Amino acid sequence: MDTVLHYADQFVFDKLYALIWPAYTKHIAGSIVSTWPRDDVWRVCLSLYIITCVFGWLLYFITATLSYYYVFDHDYMKHPKFLKNQIRLEINCAASAVPWMTLLTLPCFAGEIFGKSLLYGDVPKTAFDWIYLILSVPSFLFFTDCGIYWFHRWMHHPRLYRYLHKLHHKWVIPTPFASHAFNPVDGFLQSLPYHLYAYFIPMHKYLYLSMFVFVNFWTVMIHDGEFISHSEIINTSAHHFVHHVYFNYNYGQYFTLWDRIGSSHRQPDNEQYDKELRIDLKTMARQARDADRIENDVLRQSKAKIQ
Repeated sequence: MDTVLHYADQFVFDKLYALIWPAYTKHIAGSIVSTWPRDDVWRVCLSLYIITCVFGWLLYFITATLSYYYVFDHDYMKHPKFLKNQIRLEINCAASAVPWMTLLTLPCFAGEIFGKSLLYGDVPKTAFDWIYLILSVPSFLFFTDCGIYWFHRWMHHPRLYRYLHKLHHKWVIPTPFASHAFNPVDGFLQSLPYHLYAYFIPMHKYLYLSMFVFVNFWTVMIHDGEFISHSEIINTSAHHFVHHVYFNYNYGQYFTLWDRIGSSHRQPDNEQYDKELRIDLKTMARQARDADRIENDVLRQSKAKIQ
């Protein structure tokens, strides 16, 4: 983020802050320059907040829109659990959640800017450096997949579900626009492993930034409703569809490993992979009944735990 912030300061924020707070500016070489220093913690936080919100919205709207129009199986909109005006509701939920998720994430990004993380920017020089750089990718994926699995499963606990994760399961038949439609605290907790990685394990900052973009693409992809891959290792969109409908399965983000370890793996079957079967009205009606029964059971458990 330090490189992104540097160029944002150079081309946007130096001029922007000088215009907004003219009383705190001085003329240098005929131009107005803000006296609010770039390394001031409040300026850094404000700039990071703006950058993250803007890029978060752009990445969400671009990737989800492309996926919705070119990948998503629109036959699923005939499903009885597909809500009236669901697309608009998903978009409103996601768009309004981004600023709050950004605010919660801000200390992690600010810590990276001020050198508190283990991110580095040196160009790889030796064979070991290149091997480490390459191995950083699977390391990042396995570390974050483990963290997301346990955070996600924890939020399905009856004491927490109705307060944190229930909103995302409103979309029983999700579209790509549901990918970021979370309660902000839920969204932040599921993104936390990505930020923790940078504080626990050294990683090249450009690779880390690219993985962050990949994460957002992947989040959209597992909500795209097009079940091309039949993998038993990768947590595909079919696996995640099973999670939304049948609730207690497939909490992982990338792989099925932790679901297998935690006895929560459910492999998709012809109900997802057979096009004719998955859009059959009887199949859809049964899925709707199952989804209602499962969620009612969870909500009853939640009330019992509270009482």
